Amino acid sequence: MKNEFLYFALRNRKLRLGLSVVLFFLLLTFVGPLLTDYDPWGYIGAPAQPPSAEHWFGTTTFGQDVFSQFVHGLGPAFLVGALGGGLATLIGTAIGFVAGYRGGWIDEILNMLTNIVIVIPTFAVLLIIAAYLEVRSFFIEAVFIGCTAWPWTARAVRAQTLSLRAREFVDLARISGMRASKIVAFEVAPNMMSYLVMVFILQFGGAILNAATLDFIGLGPTTGISLGLMMNYAVLWGALQLGMWWWFVPPGLAIALIVGALYITNVGLDEVFNPKLREK
Repeated sequence: MKNEFLYFALRNRKLRLGLSVVLFFLLLTFVGPLLTDYDPWGYIGAPAQPPSAEHWFGTTTFGQDVFSQFVHGLGPAFLVGALGGGLATLIGTAIGFVAGYRGGWIDEILNMLTNIVIVIPTFAVLLIIAAYLEVRSFFIEAVFIGCTAWPWTARAVRAQTLSLRAREFVDLARISGMRASKIVAFEVAPNMMSYLVMVFILQFGGAILNAATLDFIGLGPTTGISLGLMMNYAVLWGALQLGMWWWFVPPGLAIALIVGALYITNVGLDEVFNPKLREK
């Protein structure tokens, strides 16, 4: 089974392309800071300089090195994506399993909770939180994203659990006296593992995109640097009007490539896991 998965995974062009792009930026997250001697906030050169051999991505209107800000901003993007996406997947999966397997009044209550979270205006809530939090971190941003992005995962996992609950192997486990928690953990979850992996990838990409959006409109962390904050600063200081494309294009392009690559990876995994979709 493992060899079969590797065989089709290595042959899938979408999966190879998506993973290559994500791994490139992930590698740049760790290697990039070693390629520059400049502090991302340091005033180290002439202002508003285009890309050159000395400053690969040019400088800001304050003479800060854009490449240094870029490579230091990649880490928070992956961090928020992993934490926010992982938390959303964990919460949604847990609620989906319980609702789908238990059914009855528990299912109704959890469905009601899911519907309430769906209709809550996320940005309005964040505005209220931002008004009371003088200091916001990337961790707080990731937790907020994770606590608001889980409903669609809960619905999807619930639907899959309802289908698996009626299978014979689950009935046999129930008749044998196995507890509900063990049935879900050892009978239902393993049969959904490929689906849960793809859910996490989608949540990962969604968390990166949501974080970039929050940072761009000024509701992100109050300290540190990220790709979204780079675009926020570029807009605030008139980079578009001044023609300083090197300030906002690299972070915007990186976000688009990372999120797009994650979605392409997800499509590739779907083709690998689903025999009907595998490339011939």
